[in-house]
Amino acid sequence: MSLDYTSLLLAVGFSAACLSLTLFGMWLTARTERFLLTWALSLVFVVGDIFVYDAYIDMPGRLLGVATLALLLLGFSTMLGAAYQFRTGGSPLPRALLGCVSLAMTLPPMALGYDGLGFMFENLFAALLLFATAFEYWRGRDEAPALTIGITTLYSATAVSFMLCAAVLAWDGKLVLGHAPSNWAEELSLIVVIASMTGIGALSLALNQGRLARHHRRNALTDPLTGLLNRRALFDLHGHLPVGAFTAVVVFDLDNFKAINDEFGHAAGDEVLKVFASELAGNLRQTDVAARMGGEEFALVLKRTLPETVEDTAERIRTAFATRLIETETGSLRCTVSAGFAFGSKEGLSFDKVLSAADKALYDAKRGGRNRVTASPFRRAS
Repeated sequence: MSLDYTSLLLAVGFSAACLSLTLFGMWLTARTERFLLTWALSLVFVVGDIFVYDAYIDMPGRLLGVATLALLLLGFSTMLGAAYQFRTGGSPLPRALLGCVSLAMTLPPMALGYDGLGFMFENLFAALLLFATAFEYWRGRDEAPALTIGITTLYSATAVSFMLCAAVLAWDGKLVLGHAPSNWAEELSLIVVIASMTGIGALSLALNQGRLARHHRRNALTDPLTGLLNRRALFDLHGHLPVGAFTAVVVFDLDNFKAINDEFGHAAGDEVLKVFASELAGNLRQTDVAARMGGEEFALVLKRTLPETVEDTAERIRTAFATRLIETETGSLRCTVSAGFAFGSKEGLSFDKVLSAADKALYDAKRGGRNRVTASPFRRAS
């Protein structure tokens, strides 16, 4: 028994409409994820295409034919733009406009009455756009491999179904049909689209939720002013681990920072903090961790290192910062920093204890005249 083509078509339209509304609702709660809005818009084009195509089935005509081809290819072009936007955060327009080039090849045959050729080109370019969308997700697979590979597979399967439709039309060789294409490939394509759309929707929503969760966690663990880790993040990484003999903690504190805020204003103080943070980040090895502990205090954790290396690193940061002329809205200024550092032990000391020892060394540097680096008695690896 032949499948009810109209029912399948309406099922695709209903699924696309529901997914579009879901994506739009998600965008309203996460406005920074603009790709959700782009993707929702692409599905609006697809839904529009389905209703126009349903009308075309009943009353074939050039105007409806042109409209249905244009809406589908606009939808898939915008979908490609949304995939690029999801992967890179960039504008979807270049990819979407590139996809719209397909309209120049597809619409003229349909407008001239060669509907068979028009539908053949439509299916071919739809397949190419879907393959390109799959490739965008494949390129971004490092973010969540299982989910993105699943999405890539489903987009590719949908592309193959459109390719089959184009192949069947090409095999028939009819440039003029006078009606909507009706063959086994068209019915199979609708079934694949329904299944794939459901799967793509579920996987994409899971992928986006995972991204939002990671984004919120990253915000919770990052100092918003400097971009460094915050105190909580530092303790999450090191607070529960013993600190060995070749791991050091360096604590930095900007000298006379309150006076800078009083004289130049808090905006200038913020600029000083950002400049020091950039100096700190610029001297990190891959295994080092830097954090803003709060106020004008920063910490640096160095692994697999020796006292001489730690002292050289702290001195390099101190010297470079002292020579920086910091431009602010209220004038230029210079600032210095004091530092203290401590090592763990062969048996392993608690992170709190090593941090406290580094703090005491920092206070010794402050009492000794500021703008200097002081080592704790625990500095020697044993």
